[in-house]
Amino acid sequence: MKSTILIVDDTQLIAESLRKALSREGYDILIAATGKDALLSYEENGPDLILLDVKLPDIDGIQVLQKIRQVDAKTPIIVMTAYSGIKGAVEAMKCGAYDYVAKPFDIDELKIIVARCLASRKVEAEVDHMRSTKKELYSFNRIITCSPTMKPIIDMSQRVAIGSRSTVLIQGESGTGKELFANAIHYGGQRANSPLVAVNCAMLSEGVLESELFGHEKGAFTGAVKQKKGVFELADQGTLFLDEIGEISPATQIKLLRFLEERELQRVGGTKKINVDVRIVAATNRDLLKRVEEGRFREDLYYRLNVIAFHIPPLRERREDIPLLTDHFLDLYGRLLGKGGRRFSREAMESLTRYPWPGNVRELRNVIERAVLLSDDPEIGVQDVPLEISGRHNGLEGSNVKYIEDMPLDLLIKNYTESILARYKNNRTKASDVLGITRQRLRRILKSQPDEIEP
Repeated sequence: MKSTILIVDDTQLIAESLRKALSREGYDILIAATGKDALLSYEENGPDLILLDVKLPDIDGIQVLQKIRQVDAKTPIIVMTAYSGIKGAVEAMKCGAYDYVAKPFDIDELKIIVARCLASRKVEAEVDHMRSTKKELYSFNRIITCSPTMKPIIDMSQRVAIGSRSTVLIQGESGTGKELFANAIHYGGQRANSPLVAVNCAMLSEGVLESELFGHEKGAFTGAVKQKKGVFELADQGTLFLDEIGEISPATQIKLLRFLEERELQRVGGTKKINVDVRIVAATNRDLLKRVEEGRFREDLYYRLNVIAFHIPPLRERREDIPLLTDHFLDLYGRLLGKGGRRFSREAMESLTRYPWPGNVRELRNVIERAVLLSDDPEIGVQDVPLEISGRHNGLEGSNVKYIEDMPLDLLIKNYTESILARYKNNRTKASDVLGITRQRLRRILKSQPDEIEP
């Protein structure tokens, strides 16, 4: 699509020369000889670029510029002025002009300036579109829930988003949507047009994490061949999302605490203090207070992070959300995989609602993606749902028994008990609750030989 350029100059010879030269470059050209005509043409045509002479017969070019800037801060305007009018060009730059050229100008030089200006504007437009898309994608309206336990969390998060600096701590099991809330807080607040930088603290070793967070100077350690800015600096004026904050080392905890207290940092190997304006949103699936009691997390850092804190409940505590989330993921993967119109059978939907979802929403999403991919019929049946979800977790009832190899009942009990314990990462309290037995009974099953187990 051709870019449209509005040329505003009362000298016909200059206007026509510019029209011919820029038309050859593939631009559509509009011409206005007065300030009044320029404003009218701008309103009617919405040009991509304006070449504006400072001296016009009716309205001063600076006034034209100011009138446009009152309603449009984006459209680039290049001011044209005689050498004697350089002072006016400087004033124009202060009023929002993109650039200026002095008459008489070199037409080839002007072409370069025009091309650079339009390219820059195109990039800005793409960035604006991307930001607008992300604001919509990560808005609080996109958090799918009907649970009464979630509404106050969303309400508080929306109020938190309006504030620009307060530290936020989001707690909850893996897969509950902590990053979704972090994104919503950033894109729903005053920092939405600035960077959101995310770091998973559990994925990086201590030395790498410190350099990643705070940056390093050239020669700070072996392999530091050049200066590197850390994510704190990269997120300046924006938000830094520190996921799995409970995994950082004691040394990194001290540096993070110092930053939260002073709002300045030093790169690894550096001595200069650097001021950074960044909002911290931290998340963890750990019980940080318990880790404080165990001496594995600094108490002072905990309270610095715990300015505004909330806990996202696991999916098993808000089962009313499962049908809503299921419909959402069915629609999403139906479109992505070209299998629209899929639905779960009543029996399959009951199994989804009954399952405890240790992996929470992330696990539900993966299960539905798998079911949509593997199903050939519009109705997704219980046979398309993983076996541990479709009934075996509470009794191995129904047709799914045929998938279990032959074995003595006492061995089956022990194997199944061990699988439940592994699923809940050796948490015996959770395993006992799911199995419907006491912890003492669980302990006896795990310690006994198969032929000693009482069914």
